[in-house]
Amino acid sequence: MPGDLLLRVRGLATWYELRRWGLFHQGWVRAVDGVSFHLYQGEAVAVVGESGCGKSTLARTLLGLVRPVRGEVWFEGRLLQTTEDWRAYRRRVGYVQQDPYGALPPFMTVRRILEEPLVVNGVRSASERRARVVEALEAVQLVPPQEFLLRFPHMLSGGQQQRLVVARAVILGPRLLVADEPVSMLDASVRAEVLQLLRALQRQRALSVVYITHDLSTVRHFCDRVLVMYAGKLVEQAPVGELLRDPKHPYTQALLAAIPDPDPENATRLRPVPPGEPPSLVRPPAGCRFHPRCPAAIPGVCDRKEPLDFEVGPRHLSACWLHEGAVVAEAASVAGADPS
Repeated sequence: MPGDLLLRVRGLATWYELRRWGLFHQGWVRAVDGVSFHLYQGEAVAVVGESGCGKSTLARTLLGLVRPVRGEVWFEGRLLQTTEDWRAYRRRVGYVQQDPYGALPPFMTVRRILEEPLVVNGVRSASERRARVVEALEAVQLVPPQEFLLRFPHMLSGGQQQRLVVARAVILGPRLLVADEPVSMLDASVRAEVLQLLRALQRQRALSVVYITHDLSTVRHFCDRVLVMYAGKLVEQAPVGELLRDPKHPYTQALLAAIPDPDPENATRLRPVPPGEPPSLVRPPAGCRFHPRCPAAIPGVCDRKEPLDFEVGPRHLSACWLHEGAVVAEAASVAGADPS
């Protein structure tokens, strides 16, 4: 069971400024725009959504690689405000990158790759560094460690490279792990192994994990809760089983409908998906950002008012006006329909 509250994010916004032409300001890319959620110690949360929805920017913000333009990040009950706050926080956070080969310096041996964060963080004893390197290799099942210490990244398979990335992420003993599409570049069989490894490490070390992915088919076996992101905002939050069984937001329903069906009898059956493309994050639409593609959008409501987070079940939030009975009844009466 999850422990104490570890991370709390409130109203987080991370924008990127477009290139300036002389004195003219071109605007902002609102990659993350008002995101709020919490994470308990020992809990794994998935952030899912289409490419370009802001998942990776959220990950970079949680890693402290970019600073938000507004909002609050609380870690272990402390608000991160100063540069020193963020520096101390980063030492407690591990990062598992998407591309293992690109994430590993090709000119360093495995031993040097794993020693580097220890050296940077003041572990001066060579014997202690070696012991922790060996321990990290054993933890990710690169055994016997002596066979890997002097290898370079190109001498490892893709799965072994990703295990090395995981070892580097956990070698400092973090409390929070951010995994950004950690298995998207691996073969299907290796994906399962790496996810099982991450799950085992999470449980053994009481790690909290933020798992960034666009693949909903992997979250069932790895995560406790799912956060669904669209156009820089969270549109639904729920326990993983509840969300997969009974999604409430139209966008989440569309994501689940897009998962390939392994049943050969359904191979030729086309599932309805929302038309159009995700909106521009430079000039996002007013109201609900999904309304231009939503088949259930309420005219005069969804295109004007930003939806609230409605509690539609235990620990289940959905940002959709369809859950506000008064709004639906008013829209139906305006249209001359029966509210029931």
